[in-house]
Order: sequence, then structure tokens, then C-alpha cells
Amino acid sequence: MKLSTAGIHHITMVSADAQRTARFYRNVLGLGLVKKTVNFDDPGAYHLYFGDETGAPGTILTFFEWGDAPHGRPGIGGVHHVALGVATDEALLKWKRRLTDAGVHTSGPYDRGYFTSLYFRDPDGQIVEIATAGPGYDIDEPVEALGQKLLLPPERIVVGHRDEAAIAALTHPEPVPSITPDMALHGIHHISGITDDLVRAGEFYEQALGLSMVKKTVNRDDPNQLHYFWGAYDGTRVAPHSSWTLFGWPGSWNKARGGVGQTHHVAFRAKDDDEQAAWVDHLRAMGVEPSPIMERTYFRSIYFRAPDGLLLEIATDGPGFAVDE
Repeated sequence: MKLSTAGIHHITMVSADAQRTARFYRNVLGLGLVKKTVNFDDPGAYHLYFGDETGAPGTILTFFEWGDAPHGRPGIGGVHHVALGVATDEALLKWKRRLTDAGVHTSGPYDRGYFTSLYFRDPDGQIVEIATAGPGYDIDEPVEALGQKLLLPPERIVVGHRDEAAIAALTHPEPVPSITPDMALHGIHHISGITDDLVRAGEFYEQALGLSMVKKTVNRDDPNQLHYFWGAYDGTRVAPHSSWTLFGWPGSWNKARGGVGQTHHVAFRAKDDDEQAAWVDHLRAMGVEPSPIMERTYFRSIYFRAPDGLLLEIATDGPGFAVDE
């Protein structure tokens, strides 16, 4: 049986101040604080979990509080940004107004072809995106044949050709003091990493995790860079919370450096303990040696690295965050 992950389980980032992080993600973005505990591998550090009301896989953002750690930097083998999903362009404009009025600098909304995106940074400097649900990956190729060829975007949405002044001026006309139902954030829309070898990376994610290529295109902000997308794709749809994208950077660029404002690891899903054990065997058969299975109370985890150095995890869906309260 071919193993294929159902998608992203969570992303873990590094914060310098847990209280400040909680205020931002809970009070400004409206995410639920699902769990406040300590880092299993560093019990002196807080570990915060944000997500939907149940902490469902695919909605979870977690943070280690490492107040004495230096700031990191993005680069090869790191994560560029995490995107949260929202339903519509109108809701995205409400988010722009709400964030701007809260003193958060935003960029966008940018038409990315497959969705519309708004960018900002959290208090530690981590790039966060809010992206709309549509129009979707099948706007420029048949849904049954995604990722088959390199597709260039329309010039009007590419840097150097798009109307930056008009984009900057777009916003909701009225203040947005509270988050309205249409603004609800629907978990992780996608995560974008950085690699220096897209071919090698593609082979790894397809073989190691069973992800499928769903889009080959270029970076709208630097069309000299390739931008590839993978997901849990069955030929009819790309599963929610499963989109993993990579920017192809030249090998001469900086390697990622961990620290505050950067991602520690990205976790993908295993259905249960039996599937987790199968992943261990599968990775070993590929020549990838995962960590022992780690008990994390709310799920069980194995860790390993992608060829470019990014730390990856496979985490079980259960037992879930209600196990201890």
C-alpha cells in the first residue's frame, strides 16, 4: 500500500515572548488558544498551540517561547511564510483594514492567480499570509491534470507590471473592530518553504510523504524564481490544509538560520499509530532515518530532515487536545 499523508498537521515557530504572541494570534487574528504547556524537549520553555476550537489537524500553529534565542533568518532549508485561509476577497479587505488599524503593516491584496493574498509580520517578524479559498488550482489547467506543465502567470499580476499604488489603496471602507463571521480563518491554507533544488525536493516530498505535484509556476514577486506546489491530490481535488509550496532559490543563497521569528519544523499527518509505524518503515526503506516515536500527549511524532535541511515531523491525528482537560 502506498502511503500518502492527508496533509499538514501543524507548523511550529519560535517566539521571544509567549504573552505577546498570544495577544497577537488570539486577540488580533482571533485564533483559539488550544493549549498552553511546556516544550517536551525543553521543559523550561512555554509551548503555545493555536487553532480552531478543537485543535483539528491542519489548523494548528504552535510556538516555542525561547526568549534568549537570537533572531533567525529565512533561507534555503527554511520556511518563507505560513498562510491562513479565508473565504472571500471581501473578507480579505476586512482583514487588511483590521490589521492596519491595529498598527500592523500589510502588503496586498495581491492576485496570485489561484487565490488572493495579504501579507504581514507577527510581533517576532514571522511572515504570515491570509489567502482566499479561490479561484483554485484548476483555473489554468484541468482539475484532473494538475501540475503537468510549467504555467506562466498573466503579466498584470507580476511584479513590475501590476499596479502597486492601486493595490496599496485597496481596503475595507469602514473600521473592523471585531472579527465578523465571514472573516473566520479556516486553518492553514498553505505553507511555503525555500529550497535550492526543486527537482530533488519534488522527488523527496512525492516519495517520502506521498504528496502530488499540483502546480508548476513562477514566483509572482520574482519571476526568475520557480514556484512549485504539492498537495494531497486524488485527481479530482486538492485536500484542504495540504498545500505545501517551495520557492526555488539559487544554491549560492543563505541557508536558513533558526531562531526567533522563524519556523522550527513543519508537521504532516498520520491517521493513527499503525500508520505512524508504517511511516517509520517507509522512511527507513528510502534511506531516511527518522527519530524514535515520541510521545507528545496530544499526538505521537517522528522527526527527520528534508534534503535541504528543513526539519519535518509526522504526527498522529490523535488522541487530540481534549485528552488532558
